[in-house]
Amino acid sequence: MGIILGLVGIDTLTAAERFTFGNLELKSGINYISCLLGLFGLSEVLIQMHNLGKRKVDVVIGKLLPPLNYYIRFLPLTIRTAIIGVVVGALPGAGGEVGSLLAYDHAKRTVKKPTRPFGKGAYEGLVAPETAVMSSIGGDMIPMLTLGIPGDAVTAVIIGALTIHGLTPGPMLLVETPELFWIIVGTGMVSLLFVALWGLSALSFFAKVIAIPKHILLPIIIFFTVIGSYGTSNSVTDVYWMIAFGVVGYFLKLYKFPLGPMVLGIILGPQIDVNLRRAIISEEGSLPGFFTSLFTHPISLILSLLVIVIRHYANPYL
Repeated sequence: MGIILGLVGIDTLTAAERFTFGNLELKSGINYISCLLGLFGLSEVLIQMHNLGKRKVDVVIGKLLPPLNYYIRFLPLTIRTAIIGVVVGALPGAGGEVGSLLAYDHAKRTVKKPTRPFGKGAYEGLVAPETAVMSSIGGDMIPMLTLGIPGDAVTAVIIGALTIHGLTPGPMLLVETPELFWIIVGTGMVSLLFVALWGLSALSFFAKVIAIPKHILLPIIIFFTVIGSYGTSNSVTDVYWMIAFGVVGYFLKLYKFPLGPMVLGIILGPQIDVNLRRAIISEEGSLPGFFTSLFTHPISLILSLLVIVIRHYANPYL
């Protein structure tokens, strides 16, 4: 479902319309931010409304910082998911959303004895995606500084800012202005310190959000999901998409289907499609030649073996 929805719009290689049905609004494709807000935001509101009054949970705010032994316990998972975040962030267009989903899936598959069940408040389910999101920021900088390709929406804005100041992001940027690299590294470290400082100082305030009654909290969440989906491109169509994905996400959650694969399909579907066809074109349109090249070229051989090993690791019965 995700890959098919990700292919909606104008084909970047042939400029042909796909799955638009003559609708002008569909030519620009589906905004994956609206998809995320609908599937993870609005759908959760609908689920909470579905369960409203069925169960009551007493909210108790105790110690906000975990004990020291938890930091040691989660260190291996933190390192692994940080590497996932950097690698995914270095892929142009992937961004922290993909990294967080992959890191969460990695935690579910590798953590044998979580603190609580995943989906029920497991610390590992929070550590893994948040670590990947934070580490993907550094990874996003890699294609921006070396190739001039934005890793995500934020680095796209940074590229625009550099261009305004007469700098050309790409291979020659670090050659012509090497001091800029250390400025970026330094400001990144300072920003992390401020994130830690402000985050820790406001923890008690953020924790009290869960104590807000649902009849007050849920409308606020709906308001922000609508504003967020509209604000990405100032389009009411994105709001409609968000509502549609919210309804779809509600039924998927209701029947215990995972949402992550659908989101990954929408985000990565266009890249899978374009790069697959480019690879086939490079083999002069020969499908047998394409499949043969997967195991004859060194780089593609290594990547193919990695895919096989990772897939086997995810499900040893395949």
